[in-house]
Amino acid sequence: MNPPDLLTVRFEEHRPRLRAVAYRMLGSLAEADDATQETWLRLSGTEEGRIDNLGGWLTTVIGRICLDMLRARGRRGEEPLDAGRLPDPLVRPDDGTDPEQQAMIADSVGLALVVVLESLHPTERLAFVLHDMFGMPFEEIAPIVDRTPATARKLASRARLKVRGSTPPPDLDRSDQRRVVDAFLTAARGGDLDALLALLDPDVVLRADGGALTAGVRTFRGATAVAGQLDTFQRMATTTTTHPALVNGAAGLVNTIDGRPLSVIGFTTASGRIAAIDILSDTERLARLDLAPLTH
Repeated sequence: MNPPDLLTVRFEEHRPRLRAVAYRMLGSLAEADDATQETWLRLSGTEEGRIDNLGGWLTTVIGRICLDMLRARGRRGEEPLDAGRLPDPLVRPDDGTDPEQQAMIADSVGLALVVVLESLHPTERLAFVLHDMFGMPFEEIAPIVDRTPATARKLASRARLKVRGSTPPPDLDRSDQRRVVDAFLTAARGGDLDALLALLDPDVVLRADGGALTAGVRTFRGATAVAGQLDTFQRMATTTTTHPALVNGAAGLVNTIDGRPLSVIGFTTASGRIAAIDILSDTERLARLDLAPLTH
């Protein structure tokens, strides 16, 4: 194997982790792919012999690329994804057959958490993602954000407090999650308001992104407000075909009519109740998701 081929093989070994880093940083699958490709281009233009720790080098590079992309959003005056649109959901069958996607849909990157990450300052987000999610030491994070290790630690700490204050600890057992989601469907199909209210956390949040049809994300907070959408839930549950799925590693649903995707619904359950519901029904964005394994 000649050196360029060996470099390609070694990069491909790191690709799943790099794409996972980029998704957590950017909340966009397309941008995560762009950042991963840019990392490869930078590696291919570097003498491999100058790199002592390839994994650390690649993580540093993609961290810098993602930080630049987040800062560019700010310069363009773009709203955070949680204000203008939901992050891209990661949707897969729960069959464990795709190692890269399994890395991407780890429990630690639930859709509600990605929404919270979007609210962080770019440097806070990077410090939190690289340290708390990928175990990178602050001594290596500091040069990426042009701060001291102590300051990088403070950035991660601030982000951690915001994350913990915004999302309850999710239930990790997928069978427990699925039982709650199934109970939600039963209540929705029957139009059972009392059963629905019993499933909802008092502070539940519903985010619904229909794209142009809803002018972005509509947000409902609290059990009463979310239960007030029962008629919508009932129409969804009784007029579509519902496919169980993993949405960002947690029990979720894909709804179709005649095989055409109408929505992806992610649930965050905590202590046996629904703490968050995230619904993507933007037809343009749904068309870009690989939902064929679930809908055929």
